Amino acid sequence: MTQTSDPTREATYRPVTMPMPPLQPPPAEVASLWRMGSRAFFKDQRAAQVGDLVTIIVDITDNATMVDNTSATGSNNQSMGVPNLFNFQGKAISHISGTDAFSTTSTSGNTGTGRITRNEIVTVRVAGTITQVLPNGNFVVMARQEVRVNRELRELQISGVVRPQDITADNTVTHDRMAEARISYGGRGQLSVHQSPRWGQSVVDSIAPF
Repeated sequence: MTQTSDPTREATYRPVTMPMPPLQPPPAEVASLWRMGSRAFFKDQRAAQVGDLVTIIVDITDNATMVDNTSATGSNNQSMGVPNLFNFQGKAISHISGTDAFSTTSTSGNTGTGRITRNEIVTVRVAGTITQVLPNGNFVVMARQEVRVNRELRELQISGVVRPQDITADNTVTHDRMAEARISYGGRGQLSVHQSPRWGQSVVDSIAPF
């Protein structure tokens, strides 16, 4: 194992910049032991301004089944007679087919069956940051998380708009309370590469007519 050292002295270290509310000097209170801006005592500990953290709970259990059956049939009969056209057409037709008329018959049929079954379960908890306070008081929240195990990297991204009253006393909010929610859970690595088709196969699938 490596020795304990100062992480700020590493070559890959970069300082973090996060959204922050504008600085406001605390008002002076005469003959008061309470300091304005303190995060304890009777102050509400829930996220309330830009830069505050809020825990987002994602609990998705989605089951969907769709069955679609279609059937279509059709038939067509057409007859056209040209007995005489400048004393030429009729003779030509009679010479070729032995009759003075054209007759066509067509029949078509189509049957399709489709079934979609989807089962999804996603349960995660991730801390997000308030990036914006809208004029009506709602919060824009964004959260990102990366977990790397060996050569596999898992990425989780969440963004949406929440109401202050939907943030519970323990400073959490569920994903179903988020408007315009965008939840992305995926990753990349050796396992993801083997689960994806090769680029050559993808090109063939995109241009193959059948």
